[in-house]
Amino acid sequence: MEEFAVGDTVKLKSGGPTMTVTVVGDRYGTPTVWTTWFDGTKKFDGDFPPAALIAAETRSPIRRV
Repeated sequence: MEEFAVGDTVKLKSGGPTMTVTVVGDRYGTPTVWTTWFDGTKKFDGDFPPAALIAAETRSPIRRV
């Protein structure tokens, strides 16, 4: 099982939007990953078991000169 950290980008294994990990912890003894994503300007939050998530492909960071 993958481990995730705050700031990682993830997707559900079944598909869907790219989400940003905001909290990693447990809920009532169950490992949980809290995420945030946007649809246009509307913000959504969700929490998922780590086993349901995969790391999203990330773009290279912007380099400032």
